[in-house]
This record gives sequence, C-alpha cells and structure tokens, in this order.
Amino acid sequence: MSNSKNYKYDLEDRTAKFGENIIIFAKKIPLTPITQRITPQLVAAGTSIGSNYCEADDAESSKDFRHKIGICKKEARETKHWLRMIAIAVPELKEEARTLWQEAKELHLIFNSISIKVKNKNISH
Repeated sequence: MSNSKNYKYDLEDRTAKFGENIIIFAKKIPLTPITQRITPQLVAAGTSIGSNYCEADDAESSKDFRHKIGICKKEARETKHWLRMIAIAVPELKEEARTLWQEAKELHLIFNSISIKVKNKNISH
C-alpha cells in the first residue's frame, strides 16, 4: 500500500472524527433563541467536510474531484465561523470551541493545499 493511499484514509478518518466531535460538542450547546439558529449551521458545515471528502475520493472526473475538494475547503471555513459565533453565544464553551476551531483551520489549510496542487497540475498539463 502506498503512502498516498495511507494518507487518503487518514484524512477520511480525520474528517469523520471531526464531524463526530462537532456532533458531541453540539449536544452540549444549550437551546436558546440564538443557538437554535447557529447550532444546525455548525452541525451541517462540520459534518459535511467528511462526506464531501468521501465524494471527492470517489470522484468520477478530475473536475468533479476539484469541485468536491473546494466544497470541503468552504465547509471547513464555514465551520470556523460558526464555532466563533458559538464561543460568543455560549462563553462557557469557548475553550472547547477554540479546540475545534483549530482543527477546522487545519482542515481548511489541508483542503486549500490540495486545491492549489490540483489547479497547478491542471495548468501545467
């Protein structure tokens, strides 16, 4: 098994674990008029990173792959936004939100790097 194959599965597992951690975190968020609007957005964005990565992994074309990786990148960035909002709405969860925010930031950087490499590969061919 090649290193790139191992990396692929590590990223698949990493994004799945991140989504699981978002769900666990969301269960701790108290229901208020503010959080009842923010929490579903957080869960949707945070869990879709992994599902879109799985779709990218099974892409039918390089164009499809680029598109799905772009969605992963956008959803990771959106997750950072919602975590920031939760940290303000529920100050007692700020530290946990910060930890998740850091992972969302790292995922965003990873998908941004993949996106750039794919674009550069297509430009050079």
